[in-house]
Amino acid sequence: MSQTEARARVTVLTELPDVFTSLRGIDAELRETLDHTTYELIKLRASYVNGCAFCIDMHAFDAMKAGESQQRMFLVAAWHEARDHFTEAEQAVLTLTDEVTELDGGVSDEVYAAVARHYSDREIAALIAAIGLINFFNRVAISSGHQPAQRS
Repeated sequence: MSQTEARARVTVLTELPDVFTSLRGIDAELRETLDHTTYELIKLRASYVNGCAFCIDMHAFDAMKAGESQQRMFLVAAWHEARDHFTEAEQAVLTLTDEVTELDGGVSDEVYAAVARHYSDREIAALIAAIGLINFFNRVAISSGHQPAQRS
């Protein structure tokens, strides 16, 4: 194989199915702790920040199937300029998602305090775990070359 020929990329979750099974268990617990809209906003926002087209497509589609508006799903990409479309609690979660995903100096005390005004300790732990989980999935999808399916 020449240096310019690309080898087909492995699918991490196919090669390591036990990892996928473990992650599904984590996802199930997070779904029990967080409301559906909050969890989908986290997944979509982190996916936008990371540039994961596969996950953006999947999570926007899932959220809209569950009744979320197209407009809000599009505006998650630029939520700072569309604050009127998100509650104060959602804005706190989106800010937390940005700071945990980018990890440029960690999560500020102000952002943590804003989240703590709306969520219990257990929910905050679930929010942070959910952000970490979608960041893992984004990195796996991007590194594996996953592409969104064509939709009509």
